[in-house]
Amino acid sequence: MSIIYVDADACPVRKEVVKVAERFGIKTIMVCDGGIRPSRDPMVEIVIVASGADAADDWIAEHAQKGDVVVTGDIPLAARCLDRGALVLGSTGKEFTPNNIGMKLSMRDLNQHLRETGMGGSFNKSFDAQDRSRFLQKLDLLVRQASSV
Repeated sequence: MSIIYVDADACPVRKEVVKVAERFGIKTIMVCDGGIRPSRDPMVEIVIVASGADAADDWIAEHAQKGDVVVTGDIPLAARCLDRGALVLGSTGKEFTPNNIGMKLSMRDLNQHLRETGMGGSFNKSFDAQDRSRFLQKLDLLVRQASSV
C-alpha cells in the first residue's frame, strides 16, 4: 500500500494532501521539526524530527520507496526520493520526474550562486489558487498511479 510523505514544515497544501488521502484511504506521514498540530485522523501520522537543516529531508529520503508519493518543494530531496522509486510532487502541482530533475537541480544551483554573488533576487512567484487547484488534480493522478504500482 502506498504512503504519502509530506515535507511539512513549510508546506502550503497539507490540508489538500489529507483531503486526497482520505478519499483514497491512504496513510499520510507529515514530517517536520515541530509546530504542526497532531491530527485526529488515524490515517495521518506526524513525525517530529530533531531540528536541523536536513533532518526532515533525511527522514523522508530514508523511508520513501517505490509506489509512495512524496510532497516537497525541496529539489535535492525530490532527487533522492526519485532515486528510491517514489513519485514526487511540488506544492504548486508540478511533478518532479527522472526526466526533469537534472535541469531543476542545475537551475537551483545556478540561482543559489547568483544570490550568493549578489546578482540574483527571488525568482519564486507567490502561491495562488491556480497552484492549489493544479496540485489537487496532480496529486489525485499520482495517487492513482502509485496504487497501480
